[in-house]
Amino acid sequence: MIGNVFGGLARAFACAALLASFAAIASEGPRLQTAPINSHDVASLQNGAKLFINYCLNCHTASYMRYNRLQDLGLTELQIKDNLIFTGVKVGELMHVGMDRKDAKEWFGVAPPDLTVTARARSSGAGSGSDWIYSYLRSFYRDPSRATGWNNLVFPNVGMPHVLWQLSGQAQLHEEVFSSEHAFKAALIATKGVAQFEEGHEIKDGKTVKRYVLKTLTAGNGSLSQVEYDKSVTDIVNFMTYMAEPARLERRRIGFYVLMVLGLLLLLVFVLKKSYWKNIH
Repeated sequence: MIGNVFGGLARAFACAALLASFAAIASEGPRLQTAPINSHDVASLQNGAKLFINYCLNCHTASYMRYNRLQDLGLTELQIKDNLIFTGVKVGELMHVGMDRKDAKEWFGVAPPDLTVTARARSSGAGSGSDWIYSYLRSFYRDPSRATGWNNLVFPNVGMPHVLWQLSGQAQLHEEVFSSEHAFKAALIATKGVAQFEEGHEIKDGKTVKRYVLKTLTAGNGSLSQVEYDKSVTDIVNFMTYMAEPARLERRRIGFYVLMVLGLLLLLVFVLKKSYWKNIH
């Protein structure tokens, strides 16, 4: 009897999970990719810091991050000063850029946002902030209709150009239109990379029918292969995730020891309680 009940509950949960996944697929919006980051990979963090400073810090700021925090990644003060600081500021200063925000707003329509805590601010039900940045940096494609010449699957009509295009090449947008929801879902599941999907209606033979649009990208030829480019993006995202909370690893390490002490204290309190109450019972 109990086995039948648990079996029924298991089937019910499986059906609910399957329906939820289908609902997520059917909803409009981008499908994010999981960022394969590793906060313990020091080489990745160092390379990510180099790429971030060279490609991102020209327009964006990281005004809550100091250069000397890079020493936590195994870099010396001399290495930071000689290889990662190009504006003459001191190692202990914040990561600002020389561009004035008023000028940036006039040139780009909006001032480029600060990137210090983007990996945390972009977290949502669709995925983590790291997943969003990882998918975003891999989703640029050529769009002549845009002023910058670029568009993005994850952030449609974004004002930012693709600053890494020489590394990745110029990807092209590929659209497929389906009239069958089953065929659309099958094509979406078969797609490995970032995808953007829309559900709409069209008039066909005097009848209103549903149409499903699947947008994917055809990779371009850059100075890096697709695997190498994805690794570079992973390093950038790894560093931005670290930058959003530099004390995360230390906090977790301290938390582990605190839990161990509390566990030991609980054991001692239990033994003390048994000693106090042994004569009463």
